[in-house]
Amino acid sequence: MTKITFYRTAAGEYQGFVCDGHAGYADAGEDIVCAAISVLVINTVNSLEQITKEEMRVESEAEKGKIRCRFVQQPLKETSEALMDSLVLGLTHIVEQYGEKYCKLIFKEV
Repeated sequence: MTKITFYRTAAGEYQGFVCDGHAGYADAGEDIVCAAISVLVINTVNSLEQITKEEMRVESEAEKGKIRCRFVQQPLKETSEALMDSLVLGLTHIVEQYGEKYCKLIFKEV
């Protein structure tokens, strides 16, 4: 299962997120759930970096299926907030379609 943990303040401002694990929906190379999650997460990180120029620290461990993203400055730019909301929306739809057996969203207040 892939667990995506979003870290937000009490006011709802994103501090970062961690995407961890492989979905396990199908064999490696055939796992459409894992591929969908990866595309959403990687595209969001790339968009935050290249389009909004948001300052962040990103670490990844491909073999473990782990990506950590931590925002350096607060609050995020309005466009960055929209990108993060879009990521949550897309991942929510994956959970609704395939279930928490393969993808779980966690929201933690920091």
